[in-house]
Amino acid sequence: MSSRLPWDEIGIPTTDYTVRKVAAPGVIPLFWGRDTSGRCLLIVELEGDFAEEFRRGVVDLYGIKVDLREGEVTGQQRLVLTLDRNVDQDLFAGLCQTLVNALEPATASPEVLAVSLTHIRRWRAFLAARKSRRLSDEEVRGLWAELQYMRALYARRLTSAATVDAWTGDDKVQQDFIFGNTAVEVKSLLGRDRNTVRISSEDQLATVLDDLFLVTHKLTAAADNSGALSLNALVEMIESELGDGDALEQFSQKLADFGYLPIAAYDTPEFVVADRQTYRVEGAFPRLVRAELPSGIARVSYEIELEAMKDFEVGNDEVLKGD
Repeated sequence: MSSRLPWDEIGIPTTDYTVRKVAAPGVIPLFWGRDTSGRCLLIVELEGDFAEEFRRGVVDLYGIKVDLREGEVTGQQRLVLTLDRNVDQDLFAGLCQTLVNALEPATASPEVLAVSLTHIRRWRAFLAARKSRRLSDEEVRGLWAELQYMRALYARRLTSAATVDAWTGDDKVQQDFIFGNTAVEVKSLLGRDRNTVRISSEDQLATVLDDLFLVTHKLTAAADNSGALSLNALVEMIESELGDGDALEQFSQKLADFGYLPIAAYDTPEFVVADRQTYRVEGAFPRLVRAELPSGIARVSYEIELEAMKDFEVGNDEVLKGD
C-alpha cells in the first residue's frame, strides 16, 4: 500500500462531509470523505431503499461506525463507514480497499449492499481482537499450509465443524490440529527452506496423545498456475465450503485471533502444494523435548533435516483417512 492515504488531500468541511470519488474501475459510485470532525469516511452510493436489509445485516464494529443515510437525491441512499480514531487510518485504508476491490464486479445496489455487509461482518472479529499488524511472509505461508490441511481433513476424515474445532489457530498450544487421540503439526517449506523443518519450541513435537504427526507442505509460488491460490482466495474457498454457520463463525474468530483479515496485501503471493509428506513422531524421531533438555535450558528452537526424518515417513492417508 502507498504511504499516502486516500484522505490526505481531503479538507475538513464546516457542514456535512467533503468527498472525493474513489478511482476504481467498477460502476458503483464510491467516495473517500471527511466529516466536520476530520474523521475518515468511505461512502458507498446505493439506488433504492435498503433500510430493512441494512437493519437485518449490519453489525457493530470496534472503532468503525456503520450508517445508512439518505442521499442527495430522492431514491438514493449512502452506506457510510466512519473511522472513530484517525490513528488507525492505515488499517482502515486497508479494510476499505479490500471492500472497494470486492465491489468492482458489482452492478446493482442490492448486490453492493450484500457484499458490503458480508465484508463488515468479517471485519468484526478481527477488529475486536485488535491485532492490526500485517502478518509476516513466514506467517502467511504457515497459515496458508494449515488452511490447506484443514481442507484435506474435512474432505476426507472429519466433518467441517469438527475440523474447525480441531484447528488450534493462535491458541499457542503445541500442535496445529488436535482431534480424538491424534495431534498434527503442519509446516510449510519454500525455496531454500525445503530441506529442513523449523521447530519453534521444545514442546512442539511432544504430546500425551497416542499419535503425533508432522506434516510438511512443499510450496511453490506460482501466480501463473491455474491451481495457485493466495491466502485471501484460500480463506474465501474455505468459507464457501464450510456450510455450517457455527463452524463459519468459529473459523472467522480463529482467523481473527491469528491476526488475519482479508486485506489486499494478502492477494499475493499465490501458492500451490508441490508435495505433502507425513511423518509419525515416535521413538527415535529426531527432536528435542523438554524432559531431555539440560538443566537451565528452555524455549529452544531448531531445524530438522528432512533426510533425518525419512525412516519415519508414512502415507498421507494415515491421518487423512484414519485407521
